[in-house]
Amino acid sequence: MSFLATLRAGPPPPKVALLPDGLFFTRALPVAAGATSAEAAVQVELALEALSPFPIAQLFYGYFWTPGAETAFAFAAYRRRFTSDQIAAWTGAEVVLPAFAALLGAAVKPATTVILTSAEGLTAIHWENGSVPASVLFRPFPATVEGAPEADPAHIDATRAQLRDELIRAAGGSHTVIDLTAAPVADPARSDREVTFRSAELVSHVNATAIAALDVRDKGELAALRAARRRDVLLWRVALGCAAALLLLAVAEFGLIGGRAWQKVRDTQFRTQKPLVEKIMTSDALARRIDDLATKRLLPWEMMMAVIGENKAILPKEIYFGRVYTTPGAGIYSLSIDAQTTNVGTISVYSTALKARPGIENVETRGLQARGDNATFTLVITFKPDVIKPGALL
Repeated sequence: MSFLATLRAGPPPPKVALLPDGLFFTRALPVAAGATSAEAAVQVELALEALSPFPIAQLFYGYFWTPGAETAFAFAAYRRRFTSDQIAAWTGAEVVLPAFAALLGAAVKPATTVILTSAEGLTAIHWENGSVPASVLFRPFPATVEGAPEADPAHIDATRAQLRDELIRAAGGSHTVIDLTAAPVADPARSDREVTFRSAELVSHVNATAIAALDVRDKGELAALRAARRRDVLLWRVALGCAAALLLLAVAEFGLIGGRAWQKVRDTQFRTQKPLVEKIMTSDALARRIDDLATKRLLPWEMMMAVIGENKAILPKEIYFGRVYTTPGAGIYSLSIDAQTTNVGTISVYSTALKARPGIENVETRGLQARGDNATFTLVITFKPDVIKPGALL
């Protein structure tokens, strides 16, 4: 199995000790409506004490109950029926229960009987209507069926069929019969909240509370074992998280190695292409400089012609230019003109006419000083970029 498959499989299945079904007596016991899990446990223990000829401390017992069910199915065995060697074999087991109890969590239809075959005999688990079985019956094989040299195969099969029919009749009202020849086994644990048993196609899901109730050992010891189980599952999750983190770090490291290799290729390509790129950039800068010298320079004559028009068609006769100049920092598209007029009203008319020109972006009148109809002022005219061409009129 691969490493990833191992991680997906989850922790190993819990160690389960299955006890012979024939050593236990079984009984369906009533449970008060609305009882909690703790109340159901007390009611089962009281009922077992009333039914058993032995004190409950001398019994290995367990029960199966689901919340809301009106009955609990209990099973018990006298402790002295088990040898010290059998009890010692349970050491390290997380769950100890009769084989049939592992199947009590199966989801089956009403009126279903499950026939479980073991080395000792046949066990019938019968559900009438509900999640809790109504009865569990066991029939042992005769001595000549298993292990006897003189046993005839045909006789063995006939005996088994006879026992099976007897169990089905004793269970009563079976609409569905499921035959199982393999003992239940626990699947790998997905969490500490449930144990899953499987026998052939039948699957039994038993939650942690029900598993604790099914276990026949001393309940104080079970509490310590459950705590150890939770610790083991937690350690497994931590180990799984560490493995995932290591895998992520390994992927990141490979990514860094690939990134460094890619960057090295880019650096080599950059160094190879750098002289050619520098040559192209130098040529482009030189071409831009030549273009700027040819076109992007101050064009005072062309600007003046744009301001006064051909044959002074735009400039009013009352306005006279005194000085034309550019202001430092104003750029090559701005022109300043000191002017005077014999009619103050023509200043606004002239400014409006200039603003209407398509190549002029803005006209501003500054420093207006009027003395009667005479006035002096400064026009600051800003042209649109690249509109005025050398030797051309606007």
